[in-house]
Amino acid sequence: MEGLYFNIDYGYLDGIVRGYKSGLLGGNQYVNLTQCDNLEDLKLQLSSTDYGNFLASHSGPLSTSIIQDNLSKKLYQQFQYLKSQSSGKLAKYLDYISYGYMIDNVSLMITGTLHDRDCSEILKKCHPLGWFDTLPTLSIATDIESLYNTVLIDTPLAPFFKNCLTADDLDDLNIEIIRNKLYKNYLESFVEFVSTEFGQPDLEIMERLLNFEADKRVINISLNSLNNPDLTSEDKLSLFPNYGKLYPNFHQSLSDAEDVEQLKSIVESVGEYQDLFSDVQDSNSGSSKNLEDWFYLLEMNYCKNAFTQQFTLSAIWAWLRSKEQEIRNVTWIAECIAQNQKNRIDNYISVY
Repeated sequence: MEGLYFNIDYGYLDGIVRGYKSGLLGGNQYVNLTQCDNLEDLKLQLSSTDYGNFLASHSGPLSTSIIQDNLSKKLYQQFQYLKSQSSGKLAKYLDYISYGYMIDNVSLMITGTLHDRDCSEILKKCHPLGWFDTLPTLSIATDIESLYNTVLIDTPLAPFFKNCLTADDLDDLNIEIIRNKLYKNYLESFVEFVSTEFGQPDLEIMERLLNFEADKRVINISLNSLNNPDLTSEDKLSLFPNYGKLYPNFHQSLSDAEDVEQLKSIVESVGEYQDLFSDVQDSNSGSSKNLEDWFYLLEMNYCKNAFTQQFTLSAIWAWLRSKEQEIRNVTWIAECIAQNQKNRIDNYISVY
């Protein structure tokens, strides 16, 4: 029944998103990019794709960072157009997507300020999808309670600061703990929104995507906190989103894991994650694939499957994540060309 009325409210934007999706680079275009000898050749190849004259305003020598920045601007413009045309449930959905980037920007600003980085330089590194008006004022941060009361209380992130307020001084560990607690609250709120507002097949697709987001965070927190005496099992559990395929059966055992092998055996007992560590070897072994690569690969598979369904708002999430992966791919290829590392140029994650 959902599909019968979908086009009345969302048909136009669904067509726009699927048009964006058709503009993603295909296999032959990636082959052409990997055969470029320099960044000017890469620019020429990209100009014949959906990116068009994305570097028209740039003069002077090219660099990987310039290419990446301009690719990202294209993504930002497309997403902003979707937001400008949305209302109601769709507008709230796009807001929820933006909140994750806002949390990353807040963490970046606070960390940069802690290490006495120039505010203007930090702002340049902030993700445009997570921008909000009071973001530059985060440089006044001394502790999270005053930061919340003076700046963040008037932002959309305010509801996610539940259990995050502390009088402790800000240091790298506390900032990371706050960031993960924010993400936990954000994901749980996102899940509640989707469960309340979405019908099938959107609900099934978004639950799968958000399951993966939650599990990815749990695995990374568990892995990064191994042998860290500053974090107890209870501390780790407080950072795990209460959602995902690993919840609730495996959260306690993951928080108690003492080494990588123990963690691997727990994670691989979940069907979809049974091959998670199969290609991940010690960094000294020369392996070209790491855990992050595996996460990207699995996410692209989820996004491909999302596009097989019609009349779904989840196509927006799938397109956005696919576009971000495409930008990472092109940036990787550009960096390999700039560094003359052609032997590694094919180590990108296929979007299709």
